[in-house]
Amino acid sequence: MKFDTLIKNGLVILEDEAKEVEVGIKDGKIAEIGTDLGEASEVIDAKGLIVSPGMIDAHVHITEPGGGYRDDWEGYETGTRGSAKGGVTTIIEMPLNQVPATTDHESIQVKYEAGKGKLAVDVASYGGLVPYNLDGGIQELDEDGVVAYKCFVATCGDRSIDGDFMNVDDYSLYEGMKQIAKTGKILSIHAENAAITDKLGEIAYKNGETTMAAYVDSRPAFTEVEPIQKLILFAKETGCRIHIVHVACEEGVEAIVKAQKEGVDVTCETCTHYLYFYKEELDDIGPVVKCSPPIREKARLEGMWQRVLNGDINFVTSDHSPCNPELKDKDNAFEAWGGIAGVQNNVDVLFDEGVQKRNMSLTRFAEIIAKNPAERFDLKEKGSIKEGKDADFVFIKRDAPYTLKAEDLAYRHQISPYVGREIGAQVVRTILRGQTTYEQAEGLKPEFIGEFIKK
Repeated sequence: MKFDTLIKNGLVILEDEAKEVEVGIKDGKIAEIGTDLGEASEVIDAKGLIVSPGMIDAHVHITEPGGGYRDDWEGYETGTRGSAKGGVTTIIEMPLNQVPATTDHESIQVKYEAGKGKLAVDVASYGGLVPYNLDGGIQELDEDGVVAYKCFVATCGDRSIDGDFMNVDDYSLYEGMKQIAKTGKILSIHAENAAITDKLGEIAYKNGETTMAAYVDSRPAFTEVEPIQKLILFAKETGCRIHIVHVACEEGVEAIVKAQKEGVDVTCETCTHYLYFYKEELDDIGPVVKCSPPIREKARLEGMWQRVLNGDINFVTSDHSPCNPELKDKDNAFEAWGGIAGVQNNVDVLFDEGVQKRNMSLTRFAEIIAKNPAERFDLKEKGSIKEGKDADFVFIKRDAPYTLKAEDLAYRHQISPYVGREIGAQVVRTILRGQTTYEQAEGLKPEFIGEFIKK
């Protein structure tokens, strides 16, 4: 067989081991893995590089369409180009912050249309669970190909905007979980106690608190754990498969592990920023690093890493949730938008912090960025370097420190808490279904070859 592309001389992360093998690509698929595979129209020399499955970032917010309210936030072109530059080949896009939120047939068609011809990576879509789509919306989204559903038990959305996302009450959660269980798909949940965090934040603000540290204190760890426990109970009652997004504390992970042992179909993720930043440095960085749940104390950092290393946390995401700079540029942390721009710096930061600094195995690295999210969300063509899978790769140069500059970012707004940080590894090439989308020396390719994935 003559391959379209042949990758040679790299250290390739296979499902069970990392070794130097050749990878032959034909028609966008991995056709053969071995040695001395023969001829190809294109040969890519990966000597000295790690060849990993392309990252599947299972938690990304693209705010297109903006509905006249958020038109200057992150769009498909910039969000997916930032993804490609960071070694991400597939994103699972959240059903908010776009307007209208993705809650029924009409709104998801608006989103598919908005992304047409603008995708630099493949994009799978979440559908929303909200109090106003219990009368058919969930079934419409299933028919239109969402890979999973998302809801908030924390307060979310802007009630002054018609069609914006909305958090669930207990009845909506219960009824929605029963309906989603019938689809067989997963419900992912933002788990924070709305009543307590909202009130603590209100009290702190009225008392004149302005700092990031005070913001963290208004959302203590137990306000994550309590709703996780409730969600597990609801999952037992309804049979709904659930996934807890962006867990920021070990206590929350422990509740999930306990439920798994009891037979509950529940998994969790954490985010790169919870494994990198810590509370004591947040005020030096500013509201650009504000998110929810908040980044917690330095003393908690290694415990979260241990949960990643031992498999209690299934995978890691960016929760890329940018806004325009004006909403971040606040003197009072409580007034700033809560969301971090991070999709471009998942792979390099996680490789540096995990593999290089904490001796994470290469196979575990590939699991947390690609294999496990692919399996959890049933993305059968993705996630592994294996014959028959999509030819999605990221090439990583190890022991290659660089300092991230704002101008390096491909986002619409070049702001991120990682700017100014020295990162000890570099993404040097990204390949999507056999085609290079980013190459370090030449930059991002101009073509938008990404596709929507529908299930």
